[in-house]
Amino acid sequence: MGGKKAAPAPAPAPAPEPVVEPVVEEVLVTPEEKVLTEASPLNEMTKDELESLGRARGVELDKRHSKKKLIKELKNIGE
Repeated sequence: MGGKKAAPAPAPAPAPEPVVEPVVEEVLVTPEEKVLTEASPLNEMTKDELESLGRARGVELDKRHSKKKLIKELKNIGE
């Protein structure tokens, strides 16, 4: 039986390189820390943010007052 020789089996495809995701560290910032950043001027803060800032500085602000008055109170505690 001098038949045909079987063709050699194709070589298996190389395994793909594993994908390695870079490690990203998340920094969690609490609302109080966000408020305390000096990058945001008081005029641009909401009344809630001003209240949080006051709390962080040991002062309880009354949100029923105007934003202008809350800012004035915060500035007065720094003096």
